Amino acid sequence: MTDGGLWALAFAGGSPLLQLVQALRDAGPALHWQAPMAALLAVLVALLVDWLWGEPPARLHPVVYMGQLLGLLGQAIAPRQADERAYGRFVLAALAWCGLAAGAWLVYAALQWLLQLAPWWLGAVGAGVLLKPLLSWRMLRSEVLAVEAALGESLEAGRARLSWLVSRDTAQLDAATVRESAIETLAENLSDSVLAPLFWFAVAGLPGAALYRLANTADAMWGYPGWRGEGAQRRHWQWAGKWAARADDVLNWLPARITAAWLALLAGGLSWSGLRRDAAVTPSPNGGWPMGAMARALGVHLSKPGVYQLNPQGRPPQAQDMQRALALAGRVVWAQALCAMLLALGLAVKIGIAAMAQGAFAHG
Repeated sequence: MTDGGLWALAFAGGSPLLQLVQALRDAGPALHWQAPMAALLAVLVALLVDWLWGEPPARLHPVVYMGQLLGLLGQAIAPRQADERAYGRFVLAALAWCGLAAGAWLVYAALQWLLQLAPWWLGAVGAGVLLKPLLSWRMLRSEVLAVEAALGESLEAGRARLSWLVSRDTAQLDAATVRESAIETLAENLSDSVLAPLFWFAVAGLPGAALYRLANTADAMWGYPGWRGEGAQRRHWQWAGKWAARADDVLNWLPARITAAWLALLAGGLSWSGLRRDAAVTPSPNGGWPMGAMARALGVHLSKPGVYQLNPQGRPPQAQDMQRALALAGRVVWAQALCAMLLALGLAVKIGIAAMAQGAFAHG
C-alpha cells in the first residue's frame, strides 16, 4: 500500500462531527449526507444493543483483549522494587502505550474503512455493533443496583459487593458511605464509560472511541501509583503508570465537564461555581465534575474519607437516592440518544429539501 493509502486508512471516516456540520451547512445541490447519517444511526444502534443485550461475551469483547495486552506488558515494564527515580520505566511505558494506541486506532480505522464499502445503512449498523463494546451503560447500572440490593441483605454484603467496583478498602464503611461510593462510581463512569466514548466517536469515529477506551483501560490498570498485584504479579507503578494517567486525564477533560453540564441541566440547574469548587478538591482533575454534579443534583454528601468531600452541606444518601441517581444518569444517556435522533431528523429534512430543490431545478 502506498504512503497515501496508509494515511487514508489511518484517517478512514474522518470526524463524524465535522461531517455533520458540513452536511447541515451545505446549501448546494450535492449534499454529502451519508457519512454523518451513518454515524448518527451508529450511536442509536450502539445504545439500543447495550440496552437490549448488554456486554458481548468475553471472547468477543475488545476491551478484554486490551486488558490482557496491558496486563502482559505491565508485568514486563513496571519494576518489582520501589524506585523513586524510575524514569526509564516511564519512557518505556509511554512508548508501549503509544504503540498500543496506534494499534487500536489502525485496527478500528481498517474496520471503519471496510464498513464504508457497504451500503451506508448497513455500514451504520456495523459501526453501531462495533461501537457498543467501547461503551457500557447497562452493566454500570446493573452493578450499582447490585450494591443497593446487597445492602438490603446486610451491611457486610453491601461492602463486599462495592469492593467489585472500587479499589478502596470497604471493610470499615457504614451503609451511607457504601452508597456514597456507589453513587460516585456511577457518576464518574457515566462520563468514562458512556459519554466519553460517544464524544470521541463524534470527534474521530470508531478509531477515536477505540483509542479512548484503550487509554481509559490503561489508566485503570497502570495509572494508580504505588504497589499493585499480589505475589509474583506484584509491581510498583510510581513512574511506569504516569503517562497512562496523564493521557486519560487529557482525553477525559471535556467529556467530564460535558457530563457535569448534562447532569446540571437535567437536574433543573446547578451552581457552576459550586461545581468548580467541588471539582477542585478531588485528586483527579476530571472526576470531581460529574461526582460533584451528581451530589448537588441529589442534595447529598459524597466523600472519600481522608481525601475529599463533595457538597459537604448535603445529607447522607439513602436507598431512594440510589434510585434517583440511576434515574438521572439514565436521563443523561437517553438525552444523547434523543440528540442523535433529532440531528438525524434535521439531516433528513435537509436531504428532503435538497432533493425537492434538485427536482424543481431539473424540471425548471
